[in-house]
Amino acid sequence: MKNITFLFLLGIQALFAQNYTEYLTGNVTDVTTNHHSGICLAGGNFDQKEAMKWFLTQANGGDVVVLRASGQDGYNDYFYSELGVSINSVRTFVINNAEGAVDPYVLEKVAQAEAVWFAGGDQYDYVKYFKDNAMEDALNTFINTKKGVIGGISAGLAILGNSYFSAERGGIESDAVLINPYHPRVTLGYNDFLEIPFMEDVITDSHFANRDRQGRMSVFLARFAKDNNRRSFGIASDENTAITVDAVGRASVYGSGSAYFLQANCTTNYAPEFIVQYQPLTWNKGGEAIKAYKVPGTTSGTNYFDLSDWETGNGGVWQNWSVTDGVLTMAAGSNPMCGTLSTSKFEDFTVEVYPNPVMEKIFIKSKAQVQTAKMYSLLGKQFSISFSDGNIIDVSNLSPGMYILKLYSETSEQTFKVLKK
Repeated sequence: MKNITFLFLLGIQALFAQNYTEYLTGNVTDVTTNHHSGICLAGGNFDQKEAMKWFLTQANGGDVVVLRASGQDGYNDYFYSELGVSINSVRTFVINNAEGAVDPYVLEKVAQAEAVWFAGGDQYDYVKYFKDNAMEDALNTFINTKKGVIGGISAGLAILGNSYFSAERGGIESDAVLINPYHPRVTLGYNDFLEIPFMEDVITDSHFANRDRQGRMSVFLARFAKDNNRRSFGIASDENTAITVDAVGRASVYGSGSAYFLQANCTTNYAPEFIVQYQPLTWNKGGEAIKAYKVPGTTSGTNYFDLSDWETGNGGVWQNWSVTDGVLTMAAGSNPMCGTLSTSKFEDFTVEVYPNPVMEKIFIKSKAQVQTAKMYSLLGKQFSISFSDGNIIDVSNLSPGMYILKLYSETSEQTFKVLKK
């Protein structure tokens, strides 16, 4: 009897010390497919079937790994047999600690997958278990080298911007942060975790209008602009709504709610007028501090926004958001026509161009040296421009209209649409 009791206690101890739990549905043997890259952002509540089908189709019959920090195998049968898309397997890992995240077996299965999905829960679990370790490296290799499709819902969506609200000290409501933008619970990470195409300088949020999160997202964007001296961007999704982003940056919106694509207005001085700890935020800029494109979802995802230029869309409406003395205002707006690809990254050549529209001079902010600048009409005719000091372009001689600006570093180039007033 003593031996049986001892073995039982050992079993209980092993159970509580377990770093992860695995659930497998489908084939044990790994397959390699001609998969496709992409992002799927589900806003919470019910998953949108057509968006989920898109996510699985990107795997092209391959293997899906679900990563979560709580719960069980709720996605296994759903992905494997309920959506009508043929895949090889669904393997869920419930990760209990950082040791489980960096277990060689878990890392191997992530590397072998064609699709990786983050479940809901507490996003800080993902940050503390996956960041600054071998799992972070494995995920970024999966995204940028293998070019697999990645997605998440609720908390899983919240970590899919390259910048993010970590919720390290818990959640936060809009009312609390609008009156104190440096509230201790506003814990933000800036471009230091996942590196996902089209998501640089982007903060994501879920359950958006349903939980009145427009105010807190405005604060997140204000904080990013102030803390980093760069324009900030946001993508948010209502419940019952999902966004899919394909390899060229088209973000299609599915479901019964809306998606929101937000950007600090591309004025010369876009930083908040007043952002101080314990004081209400003011970020007004003539009522146009934030330019938001609100896109209603549809069953087939026909409405979209283009993340390759952050100005082209279909089926949505532009809004102007601003905050004055802690009060958020959302009003009808217009396309900012910024023409900047600030959220795109080509090797180490990341560029911001402002102001846009422009009257006389365009200013360039770039990590790499800009060696050449060329200006063309939309029909391809080249115009003479003055390019000085590597960061100033004089366009005062150009007639009003839309132009194409091409900037070249030693190894890369970027293209922008520029509106001359």
